[in-house]
Amino acid sequence: MANFIYLLQEYGVLIVFAVVLVEQMGAPIPAYPILIVSGALSMNGGTPLAGVLAVAMCGCLAADLFWFNAGRRYGKRILKVLCRISLSPDYCVSQTEDNFRKWGPKSMIVAKFIPGFNTIAPPLAGAMGTPLPLFLSFSLLGGLMWSLTGILIGVYFQQNVDEVLGILATMGGTALAVLGTLLGLFVLFKYVERRRFQRAMRVERIHVEELRGLLDGGNAPVMVDARSATARRLDPPVPGALHVDGNLSGLLAVLPKDRDIIVYCSCPNDVTAAAIAKQLHAHGFENARPLHGGLEAWNGAFRPDVVLDGGEGDLPAPGASH
Repeated sequence: MANFIYLLQEYGVLIVFAVVLVEQMGAPIPAYPILIVSGALSMNGGTPLAGVLAVAMCGCLAADLFWFNAGRRYGKRILKVLCRISLSPDYCVSQTEDNFRKWGPKSMIVAKFIPGFNTIAPPLAGAMGTPLPLFLSFSLLGGLMWSLTGILIGVYFQQNVDEVLGILATMGGTALAVLGTLLGLFVLFKYVERRRFQRAMRVERIHVEELRGLLDGGNAPVMVDARSATARRLDPPVPGALHVDGNLSGLLAVLPKDRDIIVYCSCPNDVTAAAIAKQLHAHGFENARPLHGGLEAWNGAFRPDVVLDGGEGDLPAPGASH
């Protein structure tokens, strides 16, 4: 442990940059403890505060630019990849879309303080066509606030941090084992959280082949788009599908209970669609099922000009006729 502290004092710039970059790229490695320790060490002859801040911001900017360009090039697909490899629950894409719809590129200012959002926001900004200069301005401001907060916490609690480092230094290799165990427990907790969420979203799904059978038999279902308005800008909805947009009461007012209801989204594991379907079940709509594979499955199986009799666009006000 003493060797690690020595390395942090001597090569703090490189270590801070590497840890921040890896975390911002999406790895489950918390960078804030390194920023706090570096902030405390800077008061005792370590890397100057300005140097720690500069390299932390460089790490943030490098990761943001990488994901921004990936979003601009690959669009929605990169978001689905990120959410599949993330340890955050699978609704992270839809949550980010909702936040981005409310705040636009300005959401980059606070994105790094929100788990899940920090990795998803840059590629979403790229996919939405945010101009590069505007993205850079908000990315730099967000990186500055996030990095400076961690460093200043270390400065403020300098004496406490020094005491903790002193205790760890006397523990030798045991300290590294303890820190490694804590990191492993953190990753395990995030993994268990995700698995528990996926189990909660278990509900019978309809496959696109069965959906095709309904259409061929003249039993066209009502299609419900569970995606956000931002997602619909990236990928056009199924023609004739109803849009939820958080208006569940409006959805309940217009849906028939004697027809099949197919809910779809574009998030991994169809979790948003599954959540809406479970809510519909609770209100007596037993024929509501999420579409396995979501909008991608629909687009791969049907022509874009297929229109279903399920409504057109946003829901009418509660009580309106369908």
